[in-house]
Amino acid sequence: MTRIAALTLEQAPTGSRTALEGLQKGLGFIPNAFKTLAHAPAALNGYLALAQALGKSSLSVTEREVAALATSEVNGCDYCTAAHSFFATKAGLSAEEIHQARSGSLSALATLARQITESRGQLSDAQIAAAHQAGLTDSKIVEVVAQVTLLTLTNYLNNIAAPDIDFPPSAQ
Repeated sequence: MTRIAALTLEQAPTGSRTALEGLQKGLGFIPNAFKTLAHAPAALNGYLALAQALGKSSLSVTEREVAALATSEVNGCDYCTAAHSFFATKAGLSAEEIHQARSGSLSALATLARQITESRGQLSDAQIAAAHQAGLTDSKIVEVVAQVTLLTLTNYLNNIAAPDIDFPPSAQ
């Protein structure tokens, strides 16, 4: 049962409407997670600004989805796991690769995202060394931290709000 209402575009505060309209245009619908985030325009707009900035990072779309899946799995966010499984499929990952990303076994990046989330950022020297040995540069490590941070916001909000899962989206 939903615990924080997902707002319609008409119910959303004025400061959230432009962002919601942009999501509608880009995705063809407004996901319930963003309808919930719309209660706080600063939070919605801050999330979207960080997401847009990370879209320009060195992480590929697939790598961002892998990090999202690993993070969402650790944080127990069914909503984000469903959403990012949908987006990961669109990015070319198979069902098995999605499963491996969620468990952290797909790649060094998946392992790192999972370790960051599980430890709340308290990685050991050995974990950092292993990431480096696997080919992750300091830049990539920082970008994975940022991706984990982005996902943790929506994971926590969705775990609290319990929005209806609307992924995969139905034909509009």
